[in-house]
Amino acid sequence: MPETAGPAEGTTAPAFTMPASGGRTVSSTDLAGKPYLLYFYPKADTPGCTKQACGIQEALPALGKTGLTVIGISPDPMKPIEKFAAKYNLTFPLASDEDHKVAEAYGVWVEKSMYGKTYMGMERSSFLVGADGKVAKVWRKVKPEAHAAQVLEAAKGL
Repeated sequence: MPETAGPAEGTTAPAFTMPASGGRTVSSTDLAGKPYLLYFYPKADTPGCTKQACGIQEALPALGKTGLTVIGISPDPMKPIEKFAAKYNLTFPLASDEDHKVAEAYGVWVEKSMYGKTYMGMERSSFLVGADGKVAKVWRKVKPEAHAAQVLEAAKGL
């Protein structure tokens, strides 16, 4: 799959509706006219994903000042997502994309390899979407430790 799959900066963000933690539903329709961040992560409660989620949770007050809504998305079913959210007191919605339709629309359902085996999985990537519904910034193969700071910096420019 080419590196440029999924929406490019300046293009309209693909639409979505997914179940999310806390009994919520997240959808692009509900977010129309507001900036938001979709961050895709491979698996709830794994070291990198935990680091990334906790970093974003810590940055939420500052991100909130920019008017940004943050949504984490993984291919996990709701049960592990709810456990993950509760374990780390994650207050932003974590959405379940079990059929990976949203991940495919964003070009982040990719072939990965580990220990010589290839499989399909979620690429750790994020998409910052402006209030106009267009992708303002794309981060591919995100480093969990640095991500919250990068998002905050970009969100200030929206």
